[in-house]
Amino acid sequence: MQGKIFHQTSWATTERGTPLELYKKTHSSASLSERPILFIGGVHGDEPEGVRLAEELLAWLQHEESQNSEKIRPWILIPCLNPDGYSKNQRTNAAGVDLNRNFPSKDWSSEAKAPRYNPGPSPGSEKEVQALVKLIEDEKPQLIVHFHSWEPCVVYTGAPGKPAAEILASGTTYECREDIGYPTPGSLGQFGWMEHQIPVICIEEQEHMALDKVWPHFQKGLTTLLMGKS
Repeated sequence: MQGKIFHQTSWATTERGTPLELYKKTHSSASLSERPILFIGGVHGDEPEGVRLAEELLAWLQHEESQNSEKIRPWILIPCLNPDGYSKNQRTNAAGVDLNRNFPSKDWSSEAKAPRYNPGPSPGSEKEVQALVKLIEDEKPQLIVHFHSWEPCVVYTGAPGKPAAEILASGTTYECREDIGYPTPGSLGQFGWMEHQIPVICIEEQEHMALDKVWPHFQKGLTTLLMGKS
């Protein structure tokens, strides 16, 4: 426990046994019944921008929770869902599976247009995905936000997520849109919205962006969202 933040050093493990870390706000005196916002970095191991954004957000939360805890909405943060892939700078996990095609959504497909999009042998086959699915079902977040890098945009799945997506894009010049432009069967967005009606937002930073520029791009949107302002 650190202040008003609960830290699990091994909330779950990968297939290889690598621990997955999780941080969580312990309570919200403003609204004990408000469901948390779930933030996730490192779904794809070759997107360090997403891990850096999660780490910078965590550093901001650690400071703010010690100063202004009552003003911050409930939250959960996973800095890196795919540490095995991240350590090798590869998109997939240690088993060669694209975690963002492995979620057990209705549209999961065994087909992949390239090996880097390998959806796995069956929906939800990977331990990282199984752990996140259970977390979502247990915690019932009101919103899921995951951090990636490709071409700059903020994509929301589920119309109720549009206002939050617009907030997250507000400090950038990045387009806010409802579709990334190609099918993503078995993705976190499809699972969250299709199976649980939880809106999911995918932040896409510019690929190969200087890491020290990632947090400044999204600081305004993320902090505004967490402080409950519009």
